[in-house]
Amino acid sequence: MPELPEVQTTVSDLEKKILGRVFVDVWTDCEKIIKKPKSFREFKKKIKGKKIEKIWRRGKNIIFNLSGKPPSFLLIHQKLTGHLLLGKWEIKKERGKIKIESKIEGPLKDPINLFLHLIFYLDNGFQLGLSDLRKFAKVTLLDKKELEKEIEELGPEPLDENFTFEKFKKVLPKKGKIKEVLMNQKIIAGIGNIYSDEILWRAKIHPLKEVFELKENQLREIFKAMKEILKEAIKRGGESISDYRRITGEKGNFDEIRKVYRREGEKCFRCQSKIKRLKIKGRSSYFCEKCQKL
Repeated sequence: MPELPEVQTTVSDLEKKILGRVFVDVWTDCEKIIKKPKSFREFKKKIKGKKIEKIWRRGKNIIFNLSGKPPSFLLIHQKLTGHLLLGKWEIKKERGKIKIESKIEGPLKDPINLFLHLIFYLDNGFQLGLSDLRKFAKVTLLDKKELEKEIEELGPEPLDENFTFEKFKKVLPKKGKIKEVLMNQKIIAGIGNIYSDEILWRAKIHPLKEVFELKENQLREIFKAMKEILKEAIKRGGESISDYRRITGEKGNFDEIRKVYRREGEKCFRCQSKIKRLKIKGRSSYFCEKCQKL
C-alpha cells in the first residue's frame, strides 16, 4: 500500500502538472470504487466542470480542492495496489472485454500501469487515471463537513515541523507493540508496513518491543529515524517494490537504499546476520535479530 512518501510524491507530481485544470468527463468500469455519491451517474454529473484549485495530502489520502460554491473535495485513497497516473489512453472493446492502451510510449505501457478502472478527462487533453489491480481504492466526493469527518481521527503528520519529540512521546500509548503503534493511523498518520520496518531497523528497535519498555534514548532514535527515512523516501520518489508507480508510470528509487523490508534471509547491512521475518496480526515484519534485540 502506498504510504506517506508515495502519496506525497504523487501529490507533488500532480501539483506540477494538473493544478488549475478542469475535469471535463470521467469513465469507469468499476463503479464500486466510487464510494460517494452512491451512483456513478451522480458522481460524473458533480465532477464535470470542476476546477482543481489545490492538491494536498492527509495521511495516505490524496485530496483535491474543487471549485464551486460551496466548494467540494475529491478524496482518493489508493489502498493496497492503487496508483494515479497522468497520460493519454484509448479504451477499446475486444470480444466483449475492455482493453486500455496507452497512447504515450514508455513506462505508462508497463503492464502494472494498465489496470485502469477510473479515468478523469482534463481540459488540456490529458487524462488522470487510477490503476488498481485489486480494485480496493476508495474515491469519494465530499463537502467540507464530510471531509473534516473523514480525516478527523487521523493522528499528527510525522513530518510536520510542529510535531516535536515531546509531542511524539505524548501521542504514544502506554500499551502496544512499537511496530503496531507506528502503523496506527489514529496515532501517527501515513506510516505503514514498509517504513515502520525501515524506521525500527535504523533505530535498532525490535518490532515486538512494548512501548512502555522503551527508554528515552530509544524513543529519540525512533523519532529521528522516522523523520530521516520519510524525508529520504520522498526525495527518492517512494518505494516501488510492489505496485506503486509515479504519475509518469516510473518507479520510485527508495529501493536503492531499502535496508530490511522484504529482505528475509539476506544479510543485514549493519552486522551481516540474516534478516528475519515474523507475523504481527497477519502482517509480515522484517528485522535483524542481532541488531534489534527484544
